[in-house]
Amino acid sequence: MSGNAIVSADELRKRAEDLAPLIRSKALSAEQNRTLDDEVVEALAEAGLFDLRRPQRYGGHESSALDMGEILATISAADASTGWSTSVWTIGAWLAATFPDHVQDEVFATPAVRICVALSPTAVATDTGDGLIVNGQWHFVSGARHSHWQVIMTMAPALDGSQWPVAALVPMSDLIVDDDWDTSGFAATGSVNTAAKDLYVPRERTLPMPLVLQEQFASELNASSPVFRTPMIPTGAAGFIGVAIGMGRAALAEFHRNLPGRAVAFTDYGVQSEAPVTHFEVAEAALKLEEAEYYAWRMATLLDEKGAAGEAWTVQERMHNRGRLGRLVQLVEEAVDKLATASGGSSIKSTMPMQRIRRDIQAFSLHGLMHPSTNFELYGRALCGLGPNTGYL
Repeated sequence: MSGNAIVSADELRKRAEDLAPLIRSKALSAEQNRTLDDEVVEALAEAGLFDLRRPQRYGGHESSALDMGEILATISAADASTGWSTSVWTIGAWLAATFPDHVQDEVFATPAVRICVALSPTAVATDTGDGLIVNGQWHFVSGARHSHWQVIMTMAPALDGSQWPVAALVPMSDLIVDDDWDTSGFAATGSVNTAAKDLYVPRERTLPMPLVLQEQFASELNASSPVFRTPMIPTGAAGFIGVAIGMGRAALAEFHRNLPGRAVAFTDYGVQSEAPVTHFEVAEAALKLEEAEYYAWRMATLLDEKGAAGEAWTVQERMHNRGRLGRLVQLVEEAVDKLATASGGSSIKSTMPMQRIRRDIQAFSLHGLMHPSTNFELYGRALCGLGPNTGYL
C-alpha cells in the first residue's frame, strides 16, 4: 500500500485506526523487549504510515501538519512508544528532504525508508576537503534498530575556521549500535546509543545546522512544497504533538473502560461513577485534554497556513510556539496523572495500560524540546521583550 498512488488523509487515518488493535496487542511485549515489535513496524510500513513526510515524487503523502497530528495521535493512543518512533521517522524524512535532490534519490530509493535523528552535536569531525571524518556517539536514538539511515549531528569546521554543528545523513550500516536502553518510560522506543569511528561522510550528505535552522535548505525540487518550506523546530514540534494528544486520549479511554463496576475502596461508594470526587477528577482531566488539543491544533494550523502562504516566522512567533508546546505537554501530563490516580491500586499492574501511559507521558515531558519549564522560560523572555536564549526556534 505504500506505492505511488495518491492516498487521501481520510484513508491514512482509517489505516491507522485499523492497525490500532495490533499495535495495542503488542505494546506490553514491545516494552518488555525494549524495542518495537517487528510485525507492527512491517504493518505500519505496508500501510504507508512512515511516508507522511516523504516527498510525493518518491511516493510519499506530504501530509499537512493537521493530518499528520491526527494520524500520529491514533497510533500513539494504541501505544505511545510506537507513536513516538513513527513521529521520529516522520521528522527524519522531512529532514532528509532538505538535503540535495540527488542525495534524496539515494535515501528515498528504499520503500518506507526509516530515518532516525540525533540533534545534539555530540561528535567531532575533521574536514577532508570533499567530506568529513566523524568520531563520536549519539544518545537517545529512537527507532535506531528499525532504521535505514540516521541524521547525525557533529561539530565541524566552519568557513571562518570556527566550529559549527553540521547535520549528516549516514546509513545505519556505517554506525555502531550500543544498546544501553533500559528506562521507566518509552521503553519500547529502543532509544539506544549509536557511534561513529573514523566515519567518512561525503560533503553532499552534510548540511550546516545554522543554515537549516534559517530555512536555507539544499533541495531545489522541494522548495515549492508548503510542507518543505517551514522552519525545522515548529515542524518537529508538530510531529510530536500528536503523540501527546494520543496519550491523553488513551488515558481517558482506559479510565472509562475500567469505570463500570469499580467501587471506591474503604468508602460507602459501591459504584465509583456515583462518587462526587470521581466527577471532579474526570471533568478536570477531560477539560485539560480539551485545552491541550486546542494548543496542538493551533500549532498545526499555523504551520500549515504559513507554509501554504510562504510566510516567514518571526522570532516572537517561534518563541510563542514553543510556549504553546510546553503548555500542551503540561496539560496532558496533569490530565494523565489525575486519571491514573483516580484509577485505583489495580491500575499499577504491569498488564494495565494506565501505568504505562503515565510513565510514557513523564518520559515525553522530560525531552529537551517538550519540557514545559524550558518552553515557558523561552516564551516568557519574549513577553518580557528579551531575545531567545537558544538557536532551536
